[in-house]
Amino acid sequence: MIDGFFVLDAVTHAYNHLPENWEDPVLGHAMVELAYHLAASPPDPKYAMTREQYLVDWQIPDVANLLFRESDTDVAVMHPLAISSFKDGYSSVAKAAEALETYPTRFIGAYACVDPLRGQGAIDAITQQVDMLKPLGLKLYPTSWDGTGPVSWRMDDPKLIYPLYEHAQKMGLKHVAVHKAVPIGPFPVGDAYNPSDIENAAGDFPDLTFEIVHGGLAFMEETAWLLARFGNIAINMEIQNIIVERRPRAFAEILLGLCRIGGIEMLERMFWGSGGTLHHPQPGLEAFASFEFPQDLLDNAGLFKSLRQITRDDKAGILSGNFARMHGLDLNAYKKGIEKDVFASDATGVHPRPYSTLSFIDQPETDTIYA
Repeated sequence: MIDGFFVLDAVTHAYNHLPENWEDPVLGHAMVELAYHLAASPPDPKYAMTREQYLVDWQIPDVANLLFRESDTDVAVMHPLAISSFKDGYSSVAKAAEALETYPTRFIGAYACVDPLRGQGAIDAITQQVDMLKPLGLKLYPTSWDGTGPVSWRMDDPKLIYPLYEHAQKMGLKHVAVHKAVPIGPFPVGDAYNPSDIENAAGDFPDLTFEIVHGGLAFMEETAWLLARFGNIAINMEIQNIIVERRPRAFAEILLGLCRIGGIEMLERMFWGSGGTLHHPQPGLEAFASFEFPQDLLDNAGLFKSLRQITRDDKAGILSGNFARMHGLDLNAYKKGIEKDVFASDATGVHPRPYSTLSFIDQPETDTIYA
């Protein structure tokens, strides 16, 4: 926990950045460089990694140590990826299964992830991953790779995408997460990262919840209106952990912008996600635990009604309660489950030096620890 908050990280990855994993050298290189530059040059240099340290094939024990030994993250959800410009999808289904099996008290779920361009193969992959992962939902990316180049698609495509929703529902899945706002490479994507295409999907599939991953980092006005209008749309805050650490005022503008139309109640449909190995999870947690909206921003926030200061209850919801409520998860059972697990002895409020628990980084002789 941090400051008494139980932390459920709703999206973590175990990336394989290595060049030999690139199915397409141009797209693969572009994506790993994007990932590295998102995390590079943190305000506190102890959280910095060199390119050589960062761009590796992350293994599940190292991901677990980063999350549960080196940070105040209590439990997490693993998102495998199906980005076809990488041979293993970039974060493989096999790693997600390993995380669930090896650390069942900590990795409390996963999402299935498929490439819609595979057609029937994508439907079959949902079935296979339901058997392997018992997933909490389905994860999608709006740009794929067809073997010759990038291809983007829409969330409301009745021929390509709607059959995936229908099959997901048949398999018992009730949540669809889609990467939006942040394009994944220097190539034309049209309007694929604008979340407006979720409008028809949310209306046509009212029994599904659509989670906009990175919601608010771009297309703020469109996202705020979607939140206000559709009760089955939510925000996965992945990457915002980096922003609250480095640009807290910009983070405040994002949260207040997302609440601008529907009111402060929109915070109840936002939940924490770090990306796992995208950046060290601890500094973002520390920044969020102490975060408040600047008063001058509050004075002008809200289109139809004023917005109030963020509260401890709001933060508790964002850090675990909202995701648990939407997914029907029992946080008390998770709290009990981690009391005596392999990481429990580390729950002292003092963390090992950043990256000192990772198997692939040469460690200095000093044994310095950080509160």
